[in-house]
Amino acid sequence: MARRTKEEALHTRSRLLDAAEQLFHAQGVSRTSLQDIAAAAGTTRGAIYWHFKDKADLFNAMMERVTLPMEDTIRHLGEDPLADPVEDIRGSVRTALSMVRDDLQVRRVFDIAIHQVEYVDELKAVKERHLECRNDCLVKLERGLVRAAERQRLRLALAPAIAVHGLHGLVDGLIQNWLLDADAFDLVASGTSAVDVYLRGLGFDLEVKTSADRADVVAE
Repeated sequence: MARRTKEEALHTRSRLLDAAEQLFHAQGVSRTSLQDIAAAAGTTRGAIYWHFKDKADLFNAMMERVTLPMEDTIRHLGEDPLADPVEDIRGSVRTALSMVRDDLQVRRVFDIAIHQVEYVDELKAVKERHLECRNDCLVKLERGLVRAAERQRLRLALAPAIAVHGLHGLVDGLIQNWLLDADAFDLVASGTSAVDVYLRGLGFDLEVKTSADRADVVAE
């Protein structure tokens, strides 16, 4: 009985998140009330407060359903001493862009986060969560850039802290503009090409193998 109750609670929570996602996308976050969400989910406002503190908490939970898998792609950047850190960065960017292009739910949620939310008082926690995710992403990317520079024995054309803001801004801008007009360019092909140009501008050789890599190849 307890197991069924837990499954029902998880099902209700999922319905609320689905309803919020659809309504936020259709009419904007500030114009969507908790009552609207409850009605669309076929439940009550009380059910919302059982699962979420407020609209911001519900919004962040909706975001985390699609952003947490993306965050996983950069979580371990620069940690594996045997991995090619440049390829790790390129692969993480490619994965993120592919998810936005190919997964309709990811695309919808990002569109909400970029174009349908206002950081008014009731959504202050949304802004805080957004900044937390961004800052964590910057830390991981910077670690990857530093590791990549060490691996290729080069001095970056920009200080790592500045270079990482440029890289993040490039990817973020590509996603924002593609969401406005998905027919304007291929997000993955154009995005990865733009990132490669940026990395080369920092000084990276995207074709070179380090001495450690060459030694591995010889050993094989």
